[in-house]
Amino acid sequence: MKQELIYPKRAYKIIGACFEVYKRVGNGFTEPLYQECLEMELSFREIPFEAQPKIPFSYRGQKTKKHFVPDFICFGAIILEIKAVEKCMKQHESQVLNYLHATGFRLGLLANFGHHPRLEYSRIVL
Repeated sequence: MKQELIYPKRAYKIIGACFEVYKRVGNGFTEPLYQECLEMELSFREIPFEAQPKIPFSYRGQKTKKHFVPDFICFGAIILEIKAVEKCMKQHESQVLNYLHATGFRLGLLANFGHHPRLEYSRIVL
């Protein structure tokens, strides 16, 4: 049974922006630099996004004092988490999955700018 992709056109646009940043900047810089460049690239491409939004968290029906901060929410529905590490690990995917559970969103994208020789990315679906 073939499964439908969630938000295929929107995800393609977001990953395209990530590829453009990687192509222009390369790998080996820190995550905050990629964060800033990606904010610019998403704006250039007119992709609606919120950078590092503070998302409240609840435990047993009560809001915690702490919150979580995904790198981006794009199109009001897709989590984009970026990394600048040699290789993405299961814990990075788990982080995105946790964000999806906490927000109720269905799609998360994980983009790693530290990988060489090309951008490493994955789709994570809830």
